Amino acid sequence: MTAETKTAFDHVNDTVTQLKEMRHYSKNYVELLTTQWLLFDGELSKLKQAGKIEDLMTRQGEFHDALDAVIAELEALSVKLQPPPEE
Repeated sequence: MTAETKTAFDHVNDTVTQLKEMRHYSKNYVELLTTQWLLFDGELSKLKQAGKIEDLMTRQGEFHDALDAVIAELEALSVKLQPPPEE
């Protein structure tokens, strides 16, 4: 199926798939960053760098919340766009 022959339903589903994949990989990276931050929090604090990591983790959490909201909206739209079953 080429881009020209895809329906709105197909485009929405493709986008949801990509967003879910983005969320999956992003979550893994955040977990790794959190692990590193916990291991070196004391050292980062001494170097006055802990706040930068905390800010990134806060922003990442906000990004995940927004990403989840968009995924939910697009999934609801996908249900509405789903073609009726063929008879």
